[in-house]
Amino acid sequence: MAASGTPSERVQVTFLGTSSGVPTRSRNVSAVAVRPPQRAELWLFDCGEGTQHQFLRSDLRVSQLRRIFITHMHGDHVFGLPGLLASLGMAGTCSGLDLHGPRPLEAFVLGALEHSSTRIGYPLRFHAVEEAARRGSPVLQDGDLTVTCAPLRHRIPAFGYRVQQAERPGRFDPEAARALGLTPGPLFARLKAGETVQLDDGRRIDGRRLCGAPQPGLSMAYCTDTVFSESAVGLARGVDLLIHEATFSHADAELAFQRQHSTSTMAAQTAAEAGAARLLLTHLSPRYAPGNGTTPEDLLAEARAIFPATDLARDLLAIDLLPGACNSS
Repeated sequence: MAASGTPSERVQVTFLGTSSGVPTRSRNVSAVAVRPPQRAELWLFDCGEGTQHQFLRSDLRVSQLRRIFITHMHGDHVFGLPGLLASLGMAGTCSGLDLHGPRPLEAFVLGALEHSSTRIGYPLRFHAVEEAARRGSPVLQDGDLTVTCAPLRHRIPAFGYRVQQAERPGRFDPEAARALGLTPGPLFARLKAGETVQLDDGRRIDGRRLCGAPQPGLSMAYCTDTVFSESAVGLARGVDLLIHEATFSHADAELAFQRQHSTSTMAAQTAAEAGAARLLLTHLSPRYAPGNGTTPEDLLAEARAIFPATDLARDLLAIDLLPGACNSS
């Protein structure tokens, strides 16, 4: 489907690490960077060891990092935090960071900084997510973006996240506006935003009457680490993009249940039941490296048999979510 939005309206998603447990030659451990629409800032989901090196390999600017969301406290999702925070401090360009995650996150980060005698020189604001997950209330409300979370099924407390953009005004009809005797300019912008404006001749024009039906906002969900979970299905309901772990192949389902991770088919089942538009598989076990008996392409084939709109994430893959489209590069 052709994109109907503009680059400024996009949500840019960049995978900085797509391996599970340990890094490989081609995949670092978990980290996903998200650039919200119309903002010169970045949000980071998980921060495995080496994430700051992955920033250097990408087109992203770590100086634009404003928020970090952590799913759980296993090392392959948090060991990159102390080094990244220290580097930001030495660069002297960070005005502060908000860190959202499980309650032990604060003690881990502050302890690592203290015991390494690291002074970062900017404020860290910690936000525990357990209460929001229990209540079903937002973790964050930031302008037109809402972040919610939900508990997943793992060996330790783990949480998935959903980023949801508010509804956008419908498409503005400039010809209908001209038919009312209006001329292009700042007035058009106000009407396009759905405002009601009063003209010099006394007429009041409701901008909503010159716009089509409101358009749903963009949305994505990030679910790792977890075995199949109805909670993940609910979190991903109707999203434009679901990023879901696929640590194991379907043939290794018993191992997946033992270690509380998902197979490729569990990820696909989650996407299918949630009615997601697209699924990206991440957090792949190194046991499926190319050249082994089972490869990532085999996991992809298993998932596509259930949910055809599935692709494999790879390190430095960039996904652009645009109204009416989902493009990759």
